[in-house]
Amino acid sequence: MQDVVLFEELNAGDKVIGVATLNSEKSLNALSLAMAEKLLPQLKKWAKDDNVACVWLQGAGEKAFCAGGDIVAMYKAMQAEPGKLVSEVENFFTQEYQLDYFIQTFPKPLICWGDGIVMGGGMGLMNGASHRIVTERSLLAMPEVTIGLYPDVGATYFLNRMPQGCGLFLGITGATMNANDALYLNLADHFVGHESKETILTQLKELEWGDTEALNKQKVSDLLSSIASSDPTALPTPQVEPHQSLITELTDGNDIGDIVTRIVNDETDDKWLARARKNLANGCPFTSHLVWNQLQQGSDLSLADCFRLELTLSCNCAVRGDFAEGIRALLIDKDKNPQWQHSSVAEVPAEEVDAFFLPPWGERTHPLADLDK
Repeated sequence: MQDVVLFEELNAGDKVIGVATLNSEKSLNALSLAMAEKLLPQLKKWAKDDNVACVWLQGAGEKAFCAGGDIVAMYKAMQAEPGKLVSEVENFFTQEYQLDYFIQTFPKPLICWGDGIVMGGGMGLMNGASHRIVTERSLLAMPEVTIGLYPDVGATYFLNRMPQGCGLFLGITGATMNANDALYLNLADHFVGHESKETILTQLKELEWGDTEALNKQKVSDLLSSIASSDPTALPTPQVEPHQSLITELTDGNDIGDIVTRIVNDETDDKWLARARKNLANGCPFTSHLVWNQLQQGSDLSLADCFRLELTLSCNCAVRGDFAEGIRALLIDKDKNPQWQHSSVAEVPAEEVDAFFLPPWGERTHPLADLDK
């Protein structure tokens, strides 16, 4: 059995750089429970180690940083006990969100090399890093509408902080984003060509590290900005910003059913918008309601409360939602013909949606109750 996460420490003067590599090329480095269980304690160790100046997080291979969560294992557990909250589901999401939250609050510079595919669970890992690097090969998305889930891993927080309407539009359509879009939407901080990776690592090892975490974060920012400014690689053509006014117009309103109808019926001649419309039209109707309510309820929540809300939603999606059917259609039978519980967004009853926001653990304490303690 190979190690699902590889760890090494690179000499950097009188300090070291901790390097963590998600090591599952075959699955495009999809985040598994085993990965999360290895990564979190190592990051905690590096956070406390005065000898560690910063951390570099990457994925193995050339195709992906992390293409999502390993949901096939959860599917098998859900199928064994339908209608029940199985431990495999609760444990995975609990561990994943604890890891994401720790990355979001990591005290030292944490650099994420977001080259290749960054989707779903990969977005959760990358978004919390203090320094998020994208390349000309980066392809980002929160495509949960295709599997009957909703944008989680902290998306309640970061979708709400995007330009007007973009969070809702991207959340319900699962539209892809390139490096240019990521910079515009504050999902990334620096753009370089993928061939600059070794240059960055070499210069990080040669950096004169300071005595405080804040100073070292600034040193990393300055270094990455300097390398990016002299990198000749061209940014990909933007897809989101040119359509900002249209996205604002399409998502304006107080009824998610009307908004979905408006988006699906839009006839703007653009390949990126056409793919987004198709995703939404074929996607899970329930997802649109979850995203709409998630963003409304999460607009004023702290980061920790956003993750607590998401754990409630994710567990309910597994127990009573379309999550298992979405996984079946996309990854198990691969017929790409999911039989959603509701035939349209308009047909989803409000009381069903409300039930998803009720914690499913009964008398037990919320598993993330101590997240920010």
